[in-house]
Amino acid sequence: MADRDPLAKYNAKRDFSKTAEPKGERAADTGHRFMVQKHDATRLHWDLRLEVDGVMKSWAVTRGPSLNPDDKRLAVQTEDHPISYADFEGTIPEGEYGGGTVMLWDDGWWEPIPGKSAKDLKEGHLHFILHGERMKGEWLLIRLKPRGKERNTNWLLRKIDDDYAGGSDDLVENEVTSVKTGRSMAEIASAKKAKELASWKKLKSSPARGGAPTRSGGEGGPAKSGSSATGPLHHAATRRGPPPRAGKELPKFRDPQLCTLVDSVPTGTGWIHEVKYDGYRALIAIGGGKAKVYTRNGLDWTDKFHAIADAAAELPVGSALIDGEIVAFKDGKPDFSTLKDAISNDGEMTLFAFDLLELDGENLAKLPQVQRKERLRPLLEGADARLQYAEHIVGEGEKLFETMCREGYEGIVCKRADAPYAGRRTQAWLKVKCLQRQEFVIVGWTESDKSRGFRALLLGVNEDGKLRYAGKVGTGFSVETMNDLRGRLDRLARKTPTVEAPRAATRRVHWVTPKLVAEIAYTETTPDKVLRHPSFLGLRGDKEAEEVVEETAKPAPKPKTSSVNITHPDRLIFPDSTVTKGDLAAFYEAMAPVALQWIANRPISLVRCPQGRGKHCFFQKHDAGSFGEHVKHVKIKEKDGSVEPYLYVDDADGLLQCVQMGTIEFHGWGSSVADVEKPDRLVFDLDPDEGLGFDEVKKSAAEIKAHLAEIGLVSFAMVSGGKGVHVVVPLTPQAEWPAVKDFADRFVRAMAQAEPDRFTATMSKAKRKGKIFLDWLRNQRGATAVMPYTARARAKAPVAVPVTWAELGDLDTPAKWHVGDQDELLKRASSKGLAGWGVARQVLPNL
Repeated sequence: MADRDPLAKYNAKRDFSKTAEPKGERAADTGHRFMVQKHDATRLHWDLRLEVDGVMKSWAVTRGPSLNPDDKRLAVQTEDHPISYADFEGTIPEGEYGGGTVMLWDDGWWEPIPGKSAKDLKEGHLHFILHGERMKGEWLLIRLKPRGKERNTNWLLRKIDDDYAGGSDDLVENEVTSVKTGRSMAEIASAKKAKELASWKKLKSSPARGGAPTRSGGEGGPAKSGSSATGPLHHAATRRGPPPRAGKELPKFRDPQLCTLVDSVPTGTGWIHEVKYDGYRALIAIGGGKAKVYTRNGLDWTDKFHAIADAAAELPVGSALIDGEIVAFKDGKPDFSTLKDAISNDGEMTLFAFDLLELDGENLAKLPQVQRKERLRPLLEGADARLQYAEHIVGEGEKLFETMCREGYEGIVCKRADAPYAGRRTQAWLKVKCLQRQEFVIVGWTESDKSRGFRALLLGVNEDGKLRYAGKVGTGFSVETMNDLRGRLDRLARKTPTVEAPRAATRRVHWVTPKLVAEIAYTETTPDKVLRHPSFLGLRGDKEAEEVVEETAKPAPKPKTSSVNITHPDRLIFPDSTVTKGDLAAFYEAMAPVALQWIANRPISLVRCPQGRGKHCFFQKHDAGSFGEHVKHVKIKEKDGSVEPYLYVDDADGLLQCVQMGTIEFHGWGSSVADVEKPDRLVFDLDPDEGLGFDEVKKSAAEIKAHLAEIGLVSFAMVSGGKGVHVVVPLTPQAEWPAVKDFADRFVRAMAQAEPDRFTATMSKAKRKGKIFLDWLRNQRGATAVMPYTARARAKAPVAVPVTWAELGDLDTPAKWHVGDQDELLKRASSKGLAGWGVARQVLPNL
C-alpha cells in the first residue's frame, strides 16, 4: 500500500476533523521546492522537506540545521508529506500526532549538484544546493548504516564549506520568526495574526517617507505555483539593494592601477593581501542595464567575455566601474592556458572583482582601499556565480603566500589599506610571485626535426630602446596550440633578425616581426639574462609588444613608519590601567586597515583627553587649525546659516595625528563627506538603566534585529565598549536626514509602545527606571555615534567591536576587548563570520 500511495502513512496518522493540516494528496506535477518547519512538539526540532516525485521527502533535524561544516546534525527521516503541507503554519491540537506549534521557518527551491539527482536518496546520500531565505549553498544528507536488517531512518545533515558556511548556531538562535507571516513561535501559538501588533500597525500607518524597500523574487530558481516568492526576511534580496536605475551612462575607461614586483611579502598591519589570480585583468563598465569589458589597455573585449558582461549588466546599480581579473579553472585553481581555451571555445569563466572605482556617478578612487572594497562587496551579494568578490586578509601576508605557493597558485597581491586608487604602477600595490613569470616578445622560431610545427620560440624583451634576446622556450605547447602558433608565425615571417643573439641559438632560425606577446614561466635567469627552465603558458592578446619590459623584483618596502611624532608616549592615559599614549597610538596604527572602513571620510567628533582620562576631557568637532596636514576638514552649513570646518581623516596618519592631540574616542556622523545630507547608516544605541543586566540588553538587541528584518532591513550588532549594544543598519545614501530621523523616531516609539515596561524612547532619567533607552537621537543631522574599533575613555580602555549575532548571545559584557587586543581584533576582522559586517545596499522601507 505504501509503495502505491506514498502518503498513506501520513493520512493514517492524522484525524483531519481535528487538525488543520492538509489532507495528503500526491501532486500531479513535480518541482524542486524545499521548506523547513520549526516544530515545537514533544521535542523542539526542525523539519526539512524536499519536493521529490510529487511529495515532500521529510527529515526531523533534532538540533536544527548548522552552517558549520564540522557539525553533523542528526536528521531522522519521517513519513512523506504532501506538497500542500509546505504552506502550513499553525498549531496542531494537543493529543494529536505531532501536537504543537509549527512555523514556516524557511522556504525556497533546491537542486542536486551537477551530475547528481534525487535518485541518489535511494542509495542513502544526496549532495544538493539550497536556494532559501535562510539556508543557502551546498548541503549533504547521508544515511547511517543500519544495525540490523531494518532500513535505517537516521541520516546526517551537514553544510559543505562554501561562501554560505558560518557558525554552529547562526541559524537556529538568530532566525526566530516565520518567513511567511513574520510571527514568532509564541505569536503563532497564541493565534495572533501576522504582524498585527498595535505598535507596528501605528508605525506602518504613519506617513510614508524615504525610499521603497528592496524586495525581489527567488534566487534564480524556477517559478512555481503555490510557492512563496518573497518573505519578510528575504535578506539576500535586501542585500542586493535597489534595482538598476535607467538612464545611467557607461563609465569611461580609465588606466588601471598596476602592481610593483617585490621579492618578499611586506610586513605590518597596514597591508591587505589577496590571491594573485592567473588570468586577464579587466575593467567592467556598467550603465543603463548594459556592460562592457575592457582589457588593461582599454581594448573592448566584451565579445570575448560576453557571459561576464551579461552577468555584470544584471547587477543592482545605475552605473559602476569595477576592477578585477577574469579566470578559468583547472583542477580547482585558476589556469591561464585553460582561460585561453575558454576564450576560444566560449567556455566557463569567472570574474574576481577586487576594486570599485565608480558607483552611480560617484568617483570612489580617492577613498582608502578598504573602503572601496567594502562598497564593492554588497554589489556582488547574490549575484551570478560568474561574478565573485575577491576576499582579502589583513596582515599575515606571509602565511597566505606560503599557502598559495604550496597549493600551486601564482602568488599574492599586497595593497596598502589606506591608499587611494592610482591609474599607474605604484608601491601601494605589490605582487609577490611563487614562480617567476612574465611576458616576452616572440622574435623567431627554430625548425623541429620531428613532424611538429617548430622546436622552440626565440624570445625578446624591450631594453634601452631595442629588443634584447632573452632565451628560447620549447615546452608547454599542446598540438593545437603549436599548429595555431605556426600559422601566426608564418604570417609574420621576415628575413632579418630584430635581436642580437648567440650564434648557437640562431641555427635554423626563422625570424618574425615582433608582434606576438607570450606569457612565460621560468625558474630564474642566468648571469647573461637568459631564462632558465622556461615554459610557455599562452599568448597575451591584451598587451602590445612595445610594452614588454623585464620585471625586476625590488626589495619589499619596510613597514611604513608614520610621519606623525607621538610625544610623551609613556604618559599614562588611563589611571586605572597601564595603557599609555604610546600604547593607544600603536593600537590605532595597527587597527587602521579595518577602522578606516568606518572612520575615514565622514565628519567626526573627537573625545580629547590631553592630560589623560583622569583629567579634563571634551568633545571637538571643528578644525581650529591646530591638527596639521594629516587631519582634513569639510565645510558644513550650520542651522543658523554659518559655515563651519568639520574634522575628518582619510588615512592612518590622520588617526595618529588625532591621538597625538590627545584623542581617545572617534565618533562619526551617519553620512560621508561626499554627501553629508544623505545618511549611509542608522544606529540604535541600547542604553540600559543602572541595575539592568547585559542579558536583557542582548535580548532586546535581537528583538530590534527581528523587527527590522520584518520590514526588510538587515542589521548588525556592535558591543559599544561601554554599557550597551549598537544595532547598525547600513543604508544606500538616498533618503535625507529628515526622513531618516522620522523613521528612527517612529520605529523606536513603536517598540516602546509595544512593550512600555521594557523600553523607553525618551532620554529622561526619570522615565528610564528599570528600562532600556532606545537611543534613536543619533540618527539626525550633526549627531554622532562611536565608530567601530574605537577605544573608549573608560576604565581599562575597552574598545567598540563589531560582533556577529551569534557571538553577541555568548558575550557576558559589552567591554570584552581592550586596547592591546589588536592582534585578536585584526584576526577577527578577517574571519568568515565578520565578512561583510555593516555592509548592505538597502533603503528605508516605505512605511
